[in-house]
Formats: sequence, C-alpha cells, structure tokens
Amino acid sequence: MVFTSSVFLLVFFPVVLIGYYFPFLSKSRKYKNYFLLMASLIFYAWGEPTFVLLMVFSIFITWGLGLLIEAKNYKKVILFIGIAYHLSILFIFKYLTFLGHEVIEIPQLPNIALPIGISFFTFQMMSYLFDVYGGRVDAQNNILYLGLYVSLFPQLIAGPIVRYSTIEKEIGDRNESFNGFIDGIERFILGMGKKALLADFLAVIANSAFDFSRIDEMGMLTAWLGAVAYMLQIYFDFSGYSDMAIGLGLCFGFYFNENFNYPYLADSINDFWKRWHISLTDWFRDYIYIPMGGNQVSIARHIFNIMMIWLLTGIWHGANWTFLLWGGVFMDCCSLQKNIFITRLNGLLCYLAHIRCFVFVFYG
Repeated sequence: MVFTSSVFLLVFFPVVLIGYYFPFLSKSRKYKNYFLLMASLIFYAWGEPTFVLLMVFSIFITWGLGLLIEAKNYKKVILFIGIAYHLSILFIFKYLTFLGHEVIEIPQLPNIALPIGISFFTFQMMSYLFDVYGGRVDAQNNILYLGLYVSLFPQLIAGPIVRYSTIEKEIGDRNESFNGFIDGIERFILGMGKKALLADFLAVIANSAFDFSRIDEMGMLTAWLGAVAYMLQIYFDFSGYSDMAIGLGLCFGFYFNENFNYPYLADSINDFWKRWHISLTDWFRDYIYIPMGGNQVSIARHIFNIMMIWLLTGIWHGANWTFLLWGGVFMDCCSLQKNIFITRLNGLLCYLAHIRCFVFVFYG
C-alpha cells in the first residue's frame, strides 16, 4: 500500500484518523498507541502478509536484547549478537542472491524476495540497540511501544530513518493539536504533489530514454533529457515520500527530522550529503564514522574511514555492482575534498562550485 494509492487515501488513512481521534477513547494514550501499532501492522501486512512476521520477530529480539544490554551484564557481547542478527537478516534477503549469482556463481540459487522497507526498519532497530548501549536512551520495557516505534506506518516503507531518541518521549506523552494536524496535511499534500505530479511524470521521460532496446537510435539531446529527468525524478520521488511521512507523523503528534534540504543547491559533495537523505548520512556518521575515529586521525586512516562509509553506503542502496561503483566514485571525491586536495571556491566563483557539484551528482 503506497501513500498515493486510492486504497490509502480513501480507505486506510480516513479509517485510521477516525479510530485514532474517536471521542472518549481518544483520551487514552495507551489506546492511541495500540491502535496505531495495529494500524501499522495492517499497513505493512497489506503488501507483505508473510514478512510482517519477520518484522514482528525482529522487534521481539530487539526488545529482549535492549533489556539485557541495559542490565549491563556482557553488554558488548549482547550488542554484538543483536547487530549480527540484524545484519544477517539484511544479508540473507538483500544480498545473498546477488552474492550467489555474481560472485560465487551458483546458478541454482533461487531468487529471494526482498521485504519492503527492510533496510529502514532494520537500521532503526540497530540504532536503538546502539543508543541503549551508549546510554543515550533507556530500554523500552513495553514491547508494544517498541513495536510502534519500529512499525509506525508513516516512515515504515521509505523512511526517513527515525531514531528512537527522536520520538521516545512522544510515544508516551505527545500533544496532538489542530494546528499540527493542519500542518501535517499541508506537508502531506506537498509531498504527494512531488510524487504524483512531478516524479511520476518525469519517470515516463526517464524510462523512455533508458530503454536500452532503442539505445542505438537515441540522439544526444534525448539522452541528456532522459538523464536530467531521472535526476529530478529520484529527488521528487524520495523527498516527496519523506514529506508525506513527516506530514503523516504530524497528524498523529510525531515530529520527524527533515530528510532533505535542497540538495541540488549544494556547493560540494560533502555539502550535498548533508542535504540528501539526511537521516541515512547521520546514521552512518554517528554509528560508524565517528566510532572509527572520524577525521580525528591520520590522513591515511581518515581516507580509510571514508572508504568504509562509502562502501557501506553503496551496499545499503542495493545489491548491484553499479551501487558499489557509485559508492567508490563518491568515496574518491569526498576523500579528495575532505583532505584539501579540492578546495571550495569563494565569492563570485562559488557559482562554479555549485555547477561542479551538480554535474558530478548528475553523472553519479
């Protein structure tokens, strides 16, 4: 079920709103939370009737491990077990088929279906374990509340990657308001416009241009038009879904962090990744890059840290050689830029920096 479908707009969302704000019952916070949890599980089960059980099982594992970590007995071992579990789930469903076909070359290996949104909710559960381990949040005693955090339907399918610390207090005590609800509806409409009116239209142009059956017949202008259309399509599609998720969150009193901040206005690749898919960039920075030493190390180690981040970023986006190549290209650019081999342009020449960044992302 997608946000722009008639089933969601005309049936699911209205029913959830009526049930959530139902008179008399709506005064109970537990009722609202449990109702949202039930609605979120139904939302996911609509498209993944089998894999919803996998998500529920992962929630149960994460909840138990979080309590054990907070008990501070063998917390490093327990954290390792939790991260190993989640990474193994990602590997099996997202990368095993690719590895078997492309690397090990096992022709009989069946294609494994990829559960929708598995990268997002798996990263959320890992961030929860990291934060409990680091003492940044308390372990959630109520498994249903943890389940609500993981499965909350506005951000379940396409993000943003919401930290538990972001909505920890709101789960137990949030204030829904009429103004917040109106702001949420406006934000949702904005995002739906990006997706349905812009991204879907641009997709027709991009898909036509990238039709490799007629690549020999394509003119130069058609190729450029298709590439520009694809670049705009992925932005309006992804940022549109983020806007809809943020808007839906506001309708129920949740405040999610922004996920896009005009990325195509960036003047450097580093600046671009501070503006594009911000929740993913922050996740890798806080849980991988900084623990590895960040930039407070030697130049060689710094470049190695950047290399690891971009290798993981490429792998996260998909199981394909092109994603690994894409990550490697951005790794090279960020390594050069962060170590002052490429400097920012100031004053009037700053426009050249914007153009340089835009062209680099365009080719990427």
